[in-house]
Amino acid sequence: MSEVLFYAFAAIAVAGALGMVLNLHNTVAAALSLVGTMVALGGLYVLLEAYLIGVLQILVYAGAIVVVFLFVVMLLNLRRDVFPAGRQWMTKGLALGISLVVLVRFLRLVPGSFGEPAALPEGFGGYREIGARLFTDYVLAFEVTSLLLLAAMVGAVILAKREPSEPDGDPRTPVSRSEAS
Repeated sequence: MSEVLFYAFAAIAVAGALGMVLNLHNTVAAALSLVGTMVALGGLYVLLEAYLIGVLQILVYAGAIVVVFLFVVMLLNLRRDVFPAGRQWMTKGLALGISLVVLVRFLRLVPGSFGEPAALPEGFGGYREIGARLFTDYVLAFEVTSLLLLAAMVGAVILAKREPSEPDGDPRTPVSRSEAS
């Protein structure tokens, strides 16, 4: 049963990742594909008996980070960009080529090369071990990450509130209230 769940979660994760990468025209749909990928990865962690990591994956990434992405998209008021037709086929072709190479290399590994998994150490994936490591060994990285996220949020708000000094004739450029009257 766990093997079936593994392949189901893996398929959902891969489909969500492809949906995020290949959905060039709708950023909200791409962010929702990212949510699907993160939830599937959380399910994979639960299958590995790392319950806390699985819940944190869903809460932190699928919950908080994607919400921040959506806020940035809404604050910046991104509209549908027009990509030149010549570049779309190149990007999709490159993504397909890389995907095929990765798939062929993966399929060469599959037949009989995995064996029995090693036994998990005591306390693996528990909240005590993670908390102790996070607030001792990785406290600097944790704080720097929080400051970077704060700076990104402030930057998104500043970019959203900025009014253009002179219109460039681009219909996607917002017009300030003083210019509209």
